[in-house]
Amino acid sequence: MHFAQYYLDCLSQASYLIGDETTGRAVLVDPRRDIDDYLHDAEAAGLRIELVIETHIHADFLSGHLELARATDAAIAFGEAAETGFPIRRLRDGERISLGADDTEGVTLTALATPGHTLESICLVIREHPDDEVPFGVLTGDTLFVGDVGRPDLLSAAGHSPHDMAARLYRSLHTKLLTLPDATRVFPAHGAGSACGRSLSTETSSTIGDQRRLNYALQPMPEADFVRLVTAGQPATPGYFAHDAALNRDGHPLLDPGPPAALTLDETLAARDRQGAVLLDCRPSTAYTRAHLAGSLHTSLDTRFAEYAGSVVAPGTPLVLIADPGTEEEARLRLARIGYDRVLGHLSDPAAVLERTPALTRHSRRIHHDELSELSLEQPQPADVGELGAPAAAVPAVAVPAVGAPAADGPAADAPAADAPATGAQLIDVRNPAEYEAGALPGARNIPLAGLAQRLTELDPARPVVLYCRSGGRSVIAAALLEARGFGDVCDVVGGYEAVAAAVG
Repeated sequence: MHFAQYYLDCLSQASYLIGDETTGRAVLVDPRRDIDDYLHDAEAAGLRIELVIETHIHADFLSGHLELARATDAAIAFGEAAETGFPIRRLRDGERISLGADDTEGVTLTALATPGHTLESICLVIREHPDDEVPFGVLTGDTLFVGDVGRPDLLSAAGHSPHDMAARLYRSLHTKLLTLPDATRVFPAHGAGSACGRSLSTETSSTIGDQRRLNYALQPMPEADFVRLVTAGQPATPGYFAHDAALNRDGHPLLDPGPPAALTLDETLAARDRQGAVLLDCRPSTAYTRAHLAGSLHTSLDTRFAEYAGSVVAPGTPLVLIADPGTEEEARLRLARIGYDRVLGHLSDPAAVLERTPALTRHSRRIHHDELSELSLEQPQPADVGELGAPAAAVPAVAVPAVGAPAADGPAADAPAADAPATGAQLIDVRNPAEYEAGALPGARNIPLAGLAQRLTELDPARPVVLYCRSGGRSVIAAALLEARGFGDVCDVVGGYEAVAAAVG
């Protein structure tokens, strides 16, 4: 058997090539959109990709099933419940896919219907020989991760409640996956950093036995407890997820690789002013904060570039890239992986442009943790506490007299009346809800980066805004968004919550 995992760090995404070396027949599971690596490796191994299988309709990246079907004439397969805008093979629960010369020999995959993350979700049990008692492994898609399970809330907009989907997920895990032998290897579709779960491991494989013992969501508990557990504290959903899910379901243009066109400053500004293009600065955060074009957005190539871009830029928006020379093609490809294809070009030699056009250049304001005590922050209101209640481990040492950390059962005792006009700087925590619940700065409101663009009306652009995240990366992205939307006094905390916590011991 030929088995290869392809792990894409920038999206925490895994795809798999499985083949029978005797017959040369192969399948590709959950491919990304740029398919050259798969084609090269299959050819080198003497394999023919006959079938492309999607474990579900992905929301976090644009899948490569259409590109592979065009390149190899392979059929495309989904779980039986999938509804798509193109022809597919529907895999029934328990259906076997033989890569051998016949059904009695060779590598075999068995499809398991495992609804919960989505309705059409499937897992694929892999056996090197059809009668192997212990499978080689199971491709678990977004049903089971190493250290977590798939989030059940992505179909809320389609009328399926997270609680109903979580109940389906519980049954899929306990009646399908946990019936496999403990030695069965687990190969998920995502790892740490993915927004498809809340606490995924950095490990990219495990075993059923290890997950049975170590995965918090697989510990013995009633279904109702499981539902409550997995529907709470999920990361905010990036804005592009619904867009990608629709493209993966209905069809999308094939990837058009290659470098973006080089543009002069005048052409860049014309694209912004006449075509509504967003200027997306892809340089490292240190370079962006030192100098950037006024009104540009930011997400660095050395972070989760595409995911963060999809959080602050609406799908379908034309883009002009501001990237270090030689990185513009990578930036375009990484955007294409989430279906952001409208890249009009890139600004040539941005460092030189910024140096010679000071009137168009802005500098980001950043503060250190010891400067927080010098700020007059807004008094937290009841709405600031929300369903989360007070952060579980607030850092009180940075509080100033104007700030009261909300108590566990409500706002600070000396908070002003709810109808009093708000004053002072707005302290915004742009981390995910689970991070905020684990500990936050006193008086901070939680608006995760993934939802910030849709929640700007909750902030007062006439008052200062102070942003922070875990270590200072997401807060720079958030500050760029607010600056571009007309907020005049914005800063972020260097080093984020970690720096503050370390400083106060």
